[in-house]
Amino acid sequence: MIEKLNAIGGQALNDIENAADLDRLEQVRISILGKKGALSEVLKGLGGVSPQERPVIGGVANDWKRKVEDSLENRRKSLQEIELNRKLQSEKIDISIPSRMPHRGSLHVITQTTRRIVQIFSKIGFDVTTGPEVETEYLNFEAVNIPADHPARDMQDTFFLGPGVVLRTHTSPVQMRAMRRQKAPVRVLCPGAVYRADDDATHSPMFHQIEGLWIDRGVKMSDLKGTLQFLAAELFGKETRIRLRPSYFPFVEPGAEVDVSCFQCRTRVSDTCRVCKGTGWLEILGAGMVHPRLFEMAGYSNGTSGSGELGEWEGYTGFAFGMGVERIAMLLYQIPDLRLLFQGDIRLFSQF
Repeated sequence: MIEKLNAIGGQALNDIENAADLDRLEQVRISILGKKGALSEVLKGLGGVSPQERPVIGGVANDWKRKVEDSLENRRKSLQEIELNRKLQSEKIDISIPSRMPHRGSLHVITQTTRRIVQIFSKIGFDVTTGPEVETEYLNFEAVNIPADHPARDMQDTFFLGPGVVLRTHTSPVQMRAMRRQKAPVRVLCPGAVYRADDDATHSPMFHQIEGLWIDRGVKMSDLKGTLQFLAAELFGKETRIRLRPSYFPFVEPGAEVDVSCFQCRTRVSDTCRVCKGTGWLEILGAGMVHPRLFEMAGYSNGTSGSGELGEWEGYTGFAFGMGVERIAMLLYQIPDLRLLFQGDIRLFSQF
């Protein structure tokens, strides 16, 4: 039996050494040490051996079992290292190959348009100022010359949050805050979200405005026109012209609607133009000279004081303008429906 054990052990060590992979090594292990393996079968026959021979044969069997297990473990480590090296060679990463660029988001087209307009006005000295979106009814209306009986004060246009508190319907209150806070000269741009109870293809309950205010000595309507001509040329191209049409706004006098020449038609107006509908002009904003009433509401005196002395604001005038950011964005990028700007469709915004 000892000779048989030596033969089994020697053959086992040879088979282990010649195992080409881990699967083959496992088969060798089962064939020797498994329940029905060669070494296990021999050990089952120890019951028929004399008591004197049993310890000797058992000791030999245990020695071979230990040698086989050690050989299996060593061969397993060796094969694992070989397999790892093979994978490293066949599956290595070439770090010189450019990586795949992950999907990156972009700024919303409204944000892009706002930043573009702010950058344009920053070239001529305008600073950005902001104010609260929840505003007092007084600053939103009375302070900018919209009296209590004005139609814009009705519930169908304004979101009232409580007595005397509204969601601002324009950014004009920010201009009033700037006038109260800052002495002349004042040159500010007021971007931000505003709210009105309206919702269709060209109106949204929440939209964005940018208003501008310039107050200084001797500011004239021609300064307003030159400023807006600069904006139009920067936004739509150097060939763009503007025109001012008389209009009424409570907080300016005189007031005007401002149109730009159609940047799609350019020099030749077309009846089929989808942008200007064949008119050759596009309305983009409202503007005018600051109403004297606003100087009074801001606490300034623009004339002779009651004591006969010149008031602090003697000789100062100013102009103001306001535009809808969505309107500008739709013109710049030819977006047909205002609601598309608020639906979050990645197919639209990935174009910008």
